[in-house]
Amino acid sequence: MIGYIRGTLLEQTEKSCLVLTAGGVGYELHLPLPALARLPAEGQEVSFHTEQVVREDSQDLYGFETSEERRLFHVLLSIPNLGPKKGLAILSQFHPDDLRQIVLHEDIAALTRVSGIGKKTGQQILWELKYKLASADVPAVGRKPAAPGRSVLQDALAGLTNLGYSEEEARPVLHKLFEAEPDLDVAQLLREALKAIAKARA
Repeated sequence: MIGYIRGTLLEQTEKSCLVLTAGGVGYELHLPLPALARLPAEGQEVSFHTEQVVREDSQDLYGFETSEERRLFHVLLSIPNLGPKKGLAILSQFHPDDLRQIVLHEDIAALTRVSGIGKKTGQQILWELKYKLASADVPAVGRKPAAPGRSVLQDALAGLTNLGYSEEEARPVLHKLFEAEPDLDVAQLLREALKAIAKARA
């Protein structure tokens, strides 16, 4: 089981990155959107806690910036009918502390904002997490201070430029979206910007 990777960032896509380790092996890691947005320039060193998901027809690696995120992803995978793609989508939308608050307050509406999760699935996730988070080794972590709007915009812009979009194309889209919805976090802003750019190009 591969639990941690450190190496050189070779390239990134909209959903993953390729990391070359010192041993000369390149690993493709699927990352939550906030982690993708914070990737450095190609050629820089990166490190991730990883979870390997082995299936009959695939072996995929998922990368996380903290061990708490990795353990929470492992907990999500233990929920029936919740695969790694939905688990990653949840962690792209919510910080671990946010997810604990959602469970505490039984906020099904928040979970249904994640693509592919309806009310029925949201109820199942809440019910499962109530018990799994209490028994799993997922320690509480301090909530990071909310980033000011400028930092959110800068992180989202960095994420889009890392994905190959020009600043000239990305910046006005991000500003328009953020002015309309100033409470968006980096992951949400990135997701909406990618949709808006794709629509404009269609």
